[in-house]
Amino acid sequence: MRRRLPASIRAALAGAALLCAGAALAVQWRSRDEPITPLPPAPAIAPAKLALGALLFRDPRLSQRQTVSCNSCHDLGTSGASGRNSDAAQDGGALRMNTLTVFNAALNYRFNWRGRRETFERFTAQVLDDPALMGAANGVAVARLGRDPAMAARFQAVYGRPIDEAALVDALAAYQRSLVTPGARFDRWLAGDDRALSAQERRGYARFKALGCVSCHQGVNVGGNLMQRHGVFHPIGSQDPVLVRVPSLRNVAASAPYFHDGSAPTLRHAVRAMGRAQLDLALSPQEVDDIVAFLGTLTGNYQGKPVRPPLPSRGK
Repeated sequence: MRRRLPASIRAALAGAALLCAGAALAVQWRSRDEPITPLPPAPAIAPAKLALGALLFRDPRLSQRQTVSCNSCHDLGTSGASGRNSDAAQDGGALRMNTLTVFNAALNYRFNWRGRRETFERFTAQVLDDPALMGAANGVAVARLGRDPAMAARFQAVYGRPIDEAALVDALAAYQRSLVTPGARFDRWLAGDDRALSAQERRGYARFKALGCVSCHQGVNVGGNLMQRHGVFHPIGSQDPVLVRVPSLRNVAASAPYFHDGSAPTLRHAVRAMGRAQLDLALSPQEVDDIVAFLGTLTGNYQGKPVRPPLPSRGK
């Protein structure tokens, strides 16, 4: 007998159906000629594969010590990240870099801060294998899952074969591709809804473009599509690595702390620091307020609710 999917996963599947319906409506709106483009709908994924990936995302058997799941650091109930400066490694130490959100991650052109993985499948496989992250490499996770009759039956039904590494990676990658966050007010404005943004938010977007922020933060993910040197004019956070993949700014108001080392605790702090480090500008309080207001319009929805920040954490 197949076990019933948890309510959170059933809600995710229902949300995917609503997303497709919303996308059909969005194409009826007029589109603005801007360097930022609206989120596309989530890709069509077979419901059985989507449900399998959702289970795997929350399964601690994928970790070396069977104590954490993907969702432990990429909390889908909040920002798709953790809210900590850095998360714990499998050995109990701290990871070197701040955890990036998993929401809309599949839309980036490369993955992780260093941009070393060019496909989402390779990135997912690397996370599973990395001893500091999940670390259940060399078939350990596959063997554990294979001993679970219900899980083995799910893989057989989806892939027509027993569980293997390729199927495990494919199911996880497919599920993460579904984690898009539509409905941001800025996307509604891009699609022609003039009432979606306030005067200050529009002014903030104008400043964002005029100051040059949009040079790196543009496209469908408002970033995520090139590598850049940080600290061009002044140091910003840890100097290693010198080059980082520009992060997406979607849901940025909900995803503090900021930068590759998590050293910016608030969005206002991050905007001021980026102005100085990357543009050699001392932004005025009004400029910071306007840009922060614009960035707040990039918050989308997951399962029909706005993406929200994690609860305050004392973790480092």
